[in-house]
Amino acid sequence: MKKLSDDIIGFFQDQGFVIVSTIDKNGNPHSSCKGIVKINRNGKIYLLDLYRARTYINLKENPHIAITAVDEHKFKGYCLKGKVKIITSDNLTSETIKAWEARINARITQRVLKNIREEKGHPHHPEALLPKPEYMIMMEAEEIVNLAP
Repeated sequence: MKKLSDDIIGFFQDQGFVIVSTIDKNGNPHSSCKGIVKINRNGKIYLLDLYRARTYINLKENPHIAITAVDEHKFKGYCLKGKVKIITSDNLTSETIKAWEARINARITQRVLKNIREEKGHPHHPEALLPKPEYMIMMEAEEIVNLAP
């Protein structure tokens, strides 16, 4: 497992979402957006998935995953590659659920502030309509790819 620097941890924590890539049973890539709940120095990244759909099915068959985030304004980005363990919803701790709710509340707050300032964005608050998480993805980073040129 790779240790993550404070810079990488801070970068991922600042992202509203990350792109999660998995491989399906035919060897084809599948990408979806997920929110990070927690990331720590020892290379563990926790993501909650709201649906048991393609990502879940793919990870049950093949635990390899890549998590990618970029900041186009800073011309910076990283891809973390590794393997996952799936934690079912009945094994999610109240601490994890609270962390997820805090992330959702922060996103709603940011959207409200942008709407007040009349910045571009979604006029509603779709985060408030999201279902409760179905399961959690716990990834152990094995490789760090710096996407900056």
